[in-house]
Amino acid sequence: MIFHPGDRVHFAGLGTGIVREVRSGGRYLIEIKGRAVIAAGGQLEPATAARRPVTTRMGERQAVDHSAQRASASPSLDLHGKTTAEADEALEVFINDALLAGAGQVQVIHGRSGGRLKAAVHRYLRQLPAVAKAHVDPHNPGVTIVTFR
Repeated sequence: MIFHPGDRVHFAGLGTGIVREVRSGGRYLIEIKGRAVIAAGGQLEPATAARRPVTTRMGERQAVDHSAQRASASPSLDLHGKTTAEADEALEVFINDALLAGAGQVQVIHGRSGGRLKAAVHRYLRQLPAVAKAHVDPHNPGVTIVTFR
């Protein structure tokens, strides 16, 4: 199925949201519960009134499918040996998966030498509204700890 910006969609295990952008490769930028996530078209279905509405903390009514389980995401991503372009792409997928899994904190391993990967990681993380804090691990300068809102 093809979706368009503004369409209400349901992402199993995460909830109902709004399509904000159509991306290449059959992917969509979806806003769900105040967070932006990227989803493949096959993971989405049109939102229907058949789902049981619930009230969130903010008083919004949203449809929730209680039968689906959230996928588990790895708590760390190792970027050793990647170019900055490859790292950006891997980081996008990793952060998206972590947000979908409801992770509160993850680690990004970029290494210490050169600093190009670390700079690219921090540049990417600064643009994400879902990231509350991203800082270098005080015990290992080759790792960035990312905390989500």
